[in-house]
Amino acid sequence: MPAAFIGHGSPMNAVESNRYTEAWRAFGAAVPRPRAILVISAHWYIHATAVTAMPRPRTIHDFFGFPQQLFEVSYPAPGLPALAAEISDVVKPMWVGADLDSWGIDHGTWSVLVHAFPDADIPVVQLSLKADTELDYHLELGARLAPLREDGVLILGSGNIVHNLRALDFSRPDAGYDWARRFDEAARDALTGADPSEFAALDGHPDFGGAVPTPDHFLPALYLAGLADAAGQRADKFVGGCAYGSLSMASYALGVHPRASGGGSPTPGCPTEAPPEESNI
Repeated sequence: MPAAFIGHGSPMNAVESNRYTEAWRAFGAAVPRPRAILVISAHWYIHATAVTAMPRPRTIHDFFGFPQQLFEVSYPAPGLPALAAEISDVVKPMWVGADLDSWGIDHGTWSVLVHAFPDADIPVVQLSLKADTELDYHLELGARLAPLREDGVLILGSGNIVHNLRALDFSRPDAGYDWARRFDEAARDALTGADPSEFAALDGHPDFGGAVPTPDHFLPALYLAGLADAAGQRADKFVGGCAYGSLSMASYALGVHPRASGGGSPTPGCPTEAPPEESNI
């Protein structure tokens, strides 16, 4: 089964059509039907590594200040409680707990899946990001998940490699600052290079502090790096570009080569009622 990292950007991507959402649709169409989808979303960032284990995960609208139509989006995919035990076994001696009722499917997951798998008929499970851990922890955990790919599980990281909300410039909807492009290019070189594990060394890049002021949106890409390293393969970028100066929308795939038309409307905006960094985008 392929794997991917998706640069999900604004939740408004869930209800709009642009070159990024078209690329996500192309990705979904290119992969064989998964037994289940395991998503590592930037928006489940807690002090433990846990996996959702409920049969009917709820759709979580974890933001505010956006149009009502976004709060009306539902992604009623089933869960797969048995997968929690499989994940726990495959990553040993690393520990993963089972979340029976606290989380569900957050917008880092459903804003992508409504395009990639619009029928919502494939079981979806989320893996949390453990806060306050070294980058190597996430790289190793990603590599340990690799056997799931052999058993029909599609693994997706969802975040943004460059994600600095305080630096957003809404006059630049499809452009990036020089430092954002430099870091985005360094990330591309690592993920598509001969040694994907080098992605975990990007915290030494001179633009890391500006590109990654908080780790939550960066960490999901480490899971694809770990999977690529475990497979001895290079990831491929299937859509790229920066938005609003300080946001990278780059997405990468492993084991599949989706092709989209490249058309669509400009990058969707963010709410004006609250500062972006307070709206959980």
